[in-house]
Amino acid sequence: MDQVIKPAGFWIRLLGNLLDGVIVSIPLGLIGFLITGDFDGDDPVTSIIGFIYAVAVPILWYGYTIGKRIVGVRIVKVNGKKLGIGAMLLRVLVAGIVYGLTFGIALIVSLFMVVFRKDKRSLHDMMAGTYVTYAKPDEMDKDVQL
Repeated sequence: MDQVIKPAGFWIRLLGNLLDGVIVSIPLGLIGFLITGDFDGDDPVTSIIGFIYAVAVPILWYGYTIGKRIVGVRIVKVNGKKLGIGAMLLRVLVAGIVYGLTFGIALIVSLFMVVFRKDKRSLHDMMAGTYVTYAKPDEMDKDVQL
């Protein structure tokens, strides 16, 4: 049965994303500089590394990224299954395409969904069958629903 446990709201998710941006972008900028000799923010090398980080780290680290870990939230599947490459590609790549194609309108809709929905799920969460939670990995087996 699909169940949302301890959903994380807008502000904590925003803080986690901002921390990821700062913590990850500085080393990525340095790596990009070492590879290309330029601090170009649109460099494909840093974009690819950033994409790999956004997709792979949550799969390998129980739904956490560095920023999410700091603020105590993580990405999980609604159905309780292990987070995988398919869900993360839907969350990151497909959602990014949808947000871009709608000129950010879908992103604004997503923000309102996280603020006003009881389960705090955004469009990219819906696409991927995921949500962001405060629950730690060992808490997910408990029969608690908020």
